[in-house]
Amino acid sequence: MPDRGGGPTGPRIRVGRPSRRVRTLLMTLGVLAVLAMAFTMFAGFWTDWLWYRSVNYSSVFTTTLWTKIGLFFVFGLLMAAAVGVNVWLAHRLRPPLSAMSMEQQNLDRYRMGIAPYKKWLLLAVTSLVGLIAGASAAGQWRTWLMWVNGVPFHQKDPQFHLDVSFYAFDLPWYRFLLGFGFAAAVLSLIAAALTHYLYGGLRITSPGARATAAATGHLSVLLGVFVALKAVAYWLDRYGLAVKSSDFKATSNWTGLRYVDANAYLPAKTILFCIAVICAVLFFATLWRRTWQLPVIGFGLMVLSAILIGGLYPAIVQKFQVQPNEQAKEAPYIERNIEATREAYGIDGVTPEDYEGKGAVQDGSQQRNDANSAASYRLNDPNVVSPTFQQLEQERKYYQFPTTLDVDRYKGQDTVIGLRELNLGRLDKRNWINDHFVYTHGFGAVAANGTTTDPDSKGAPLFTESGLPTSGALGSYQQRVYYGEKTHQYSIVGGPQKELDYEQDDGTQKTTSYQGNSGVNLANPINRAAYAVAFSEPQILYSGAIGKGSRILYNRTPKERVEAVAPWLTIDGDAYPAVVGGKIKWIVDAYTTSNGYPYASRTTLGDTTADSLNEGDNQRAVVAQQNQVNYIRNSVKATVDAYDGTVKLYTWDEKDPVLKTWKKAFPNTVQPKSAIPADLKEHLRYPQDMFKVQRELLALYHVTDSDQFYNASDAWQVPNDPTKKDNSAVPPYYLSMKVPGEQDKQFSLTTTFTPSGRPNLRAFMAVDADATSKDYGAIRLLRVTEDKVYGPEQVQNKLNSLSDVANFVRDLKGADSTVLYGNLLTVPLDKGFLYVEPIYAQGRNAEYPLLRKVAVSYGDNTGFANSLSEALNQAFGVDGAQPPEPSKPGGDTTPPPADSTVKAALADAEKAFEDGQKAMKDNDWKAYGEAQTKLQDALKRAEEAQTKADKAGTGSGKNSDKPSAKPSAKPSDKASSSG
Repeated sequence: MPDRGGGPTGPRIRVGRPSRRVRTLLMTLGVLAVLAMAFTMFAGFWTDWLWYRSVNYSSVFTTTLWTKIGLFFVFGLLMAAAVGVNVWLAHRLRPPLSAMSMEQQNLDRYRMGIAPYKKWLLLAVTSLVGLIAGASAAGQWRTWLMWVNGVPFHQKDPQFHLDVSFYAFDLPWYRFLLGFGFAAAVLSLIAAALTHYLYGGLRITSPGARATAAATGHLSVLLGVFVALKAVAYWLDRYGLAVKSSDFKATSNWTGLRYVDANAYLPAKTILFCIAVICAVLFFATLWRRTWQLPVIGFGLMVLSAILIGGLYPAIVQKFQVQPNEQAKEAPYIERNIEATREAYGIDGVTPEDYEGKGAVQDGSQQRNDANSAASYRLNDPNVVSPTFQQLEQERKYYQFPTTLDVDRYKGQDTVIGLRELNLGRLDKRNWINDHFVYTHGFGAVAANGTTTDPDSKGAPLFTESGLPTSGALGSYQQRVYYGEKTHQYSIVGGPQKELDYEQDDGTQKTTSYQGNSGVNLANPINRAAYAVAFSEPQILYSGAIGKGSRILYNRTPKERVEAVAPWLTIDGDAYPAVVGGKIKWIVDAYTTSNGYPYASRTTLGDTTADSLNEGDNQRAVVAQQNQVNYIRNSVKATVDAYDGTVKLYTWDEKDPVLKTWKKAFPNTVQPKSAIPADLKEHLRYPQDMFKVQRELLALYHVTDSDQFYNASDAWQVPNDPTKKDNSAVPPYYLSMKVPGEQDKQFSLTTTFTPSGRPNLRAFMAVDADATSKDYGAIRLLRVTEDKVYGPEQVQNKLNSLSDVANFVRDLKGADSTVLYGNLLTVPLDKGFLYVEPIYAQGRNAEYPLLRKVAVSYGDNTGFANSLSEALNQAFGVDGAQPPEPSKPGGDTTPPPADSTVKAALADAEKAFEDGQKAMKDNDWKAYGEAQTKLQDALKRAEEAQTKADKAGTGSGKNSDKPSAKPSAKPSDKASSSG
């Protein structure tokens, strides 16, 4: 039979090229894939440009974009050229072919393999390193803009006498250039060495010379460049000492030179700079000497010097000169640090004022009258009453209020306010049309008097603006909320699809169509396609709900919008709404920061601004461009219109050099301070995050004496929030109050301090928070001179130990209700401090808290009553009122406990209370803490035992079934005033 070519094992399979049809299909698919990737990249760029143009901040987009592009290409090309030229030069300097050793024969196979692709390989390598370097440089756009636009601070550091702007604006850019130079030198050295080795210029195992003269000269020059850069690094390190952080005594973020830096590290860096310059010259000299002997010796000397001079010598100075007399040696450097830190954080004008702090009831009637005018006591805690707003003013289940409401002023009255925003998660029917076309906005601002409750609602807030649509004290204004803290989804408005405006009481739905100028027009098919790709929503491309007039709204939270149009600002965590000029305006405080203020200690914004309200709440977290800073100013006040999203930036600190620098970089983006409308200024306030940073620094830097600072003998701390159990810091509180020496109440932001590691009160801090006040920003710091003044946690424990409080809590728990403690306000009054705390009850069948009691403490006196007036009467002993009695079995007039366990627990509580009082008098704070722990444990045991007795029908709280249940016993006539 004829041979068919199959061979003995079967037919031979001939593999040919793909058919023309297959090749065409593959090529088409490849082109489509490239086009898809290109359009995806274009969509991201195009939608960003459209958004910035829609908010009238296109200059921010273009300035940032061109800066990034310029840095990318300049440094990318420089890196690619550096590596490419050195690879080309190494190839050009290759030795001629000769009899090859076994090593060279092995390498010859690689040389032959890459020979046809040498140019492509070189292009690929240089392109890769160029792309990486360019991308890294583009990320330094802020550093470049600050360097090229920097303005002087007109303040000089005490060591080198250079303007602060050198450290804040210049040094970071020089360090970037230095890092880039090191990367280019190292990559070029590696690439050149590999090329020399591949083509025989370097030999490892071959006999004879290890390197050709050409390779020696080439690599020596590159090593010389590296060492020269190291010399520059040593020189810059001298200035870096002024902004270097280290652990020192009371602070772990000490910044600036200390004795060992100025007298050991600084001269060591100078000597190492000189050695590195000599070593670099020796490397360059190999171009003529053709030997590495001297450069290698020089390099070894530099390394040895770095160990001995840069490491060992400073350690010896620290050990034998500084430590034996550290306080005296470090004194001038501590003074520099104190002065710079206080200046950098704007606390240089704060001087502690001595204040007795231990108030006593002497003239009860007069002090009671003084208490009335001392402050506007906020009984509606914005951190507690949000569920009450939600229950009483939500109106529809798809609306929501923020977890923490805001405090503002209207007609001189402290007001709690919140916006009714959308909550799409509560919709009965979720679909794309409902989510993005129908339910597009919230409706109305709801406000309540901060200092009183509604007498007809048993503890609910007294609303001054309420309803849907709202009406009341705020007058007529645009109530639709298209931009808010809870508005994260995009909406498409203004087109053929009508939006739900609000639902009327009779169930009919009122519709609307957006009339604002915000958003991006979707009438253009290119825009629709771009957003369909950018948002991964293909419906945008073909939906019939989009037509003429349709606009897409996104980036809708106030902080998000301000951060986008001013990417150089740090944003305060708490944006708050205000009704101004017939519109709802979100007010956003913004900061300029720096990490390069010489000698000023650093702080971590994320940690410093955390308290019991925002821990775990990203919505209230500060938006920081750099988390570690050592300079901060509240330089910008921003507003965002809740209806049309208009963002306006106003200058606030006109002297800030960092703001001046950014205004040069982005001209015409920040309006002058004079452009702030008067009615808007009435609602501006001192920002919380700035205050938190300053209080954290003042806990240590209220001390200006270097010896006292060194010993940390008067270090303070921010106390824990006594109403929480997670050991988080107490938040600062806004309220209108008088500070000692002032005749009128002023809207203020306040906080307290305790000594480090101790619970008693050490200081009280308040800042004038009213932007219309001539003393806006003035900080008053009252240093308590008495040692035994109750701190917030002690006051809370004292109040909890009252028998009336114990009965109240027991009765509520017996009724399956929850007790919620409101803000514990601290107000200076007649050489002492008045504490006021609202207490709420939240019943099992009620989803919201109601004010039930008010607790008051002044000195050793306490009050606990249904209203603030009654509680103050008790505390000051007026109108025949007597203070409530501590939980002591001998003086309690409640019905005798039915269980001996309760008696034993109360006896333990009495003993623990007395032990705590004795420990406090003896200044034994460890024993005091142990006594407080035992007191809480005893009260808990008594409460649990009494609850069991109640359930058995023997307790006085058996029939308590309402959250408004009152204590079963009145205060005893024999009640002690000692608390």
